[in-house]
Amino acid sequence: METIKYTPRGVCSRAMEIDVEDGVIQDVRVLGGCNGNLKGICSLLRGMKVEDAIARMDGIKCGGKGTSCPDQLAQALKLA
Repeated sequence: METIKYTPRGVCSRAMEIDVEDGVIQDVRVLGGCNGNLKGICSLLRGMKVEDAIARMDGIKCGGKGTSCPDQLAQALKLA
């Protein structure tokens, strides 16, 4: 199993850790950010293929920011 440790940029969350095994997301942990929303996103990502998660989240923006926590998760997954 590979654990991706990622420091997001331009969002409220401060750290992300994603466990990936055989191209499938096993667990996601996010420190900071909108707690309830991120818990929901992390739960939905479990069991999803990395490439499917990237396709769904890449480019999502939050308010006037050029990125979002889901977009930052996609950037982290690109490292897998």
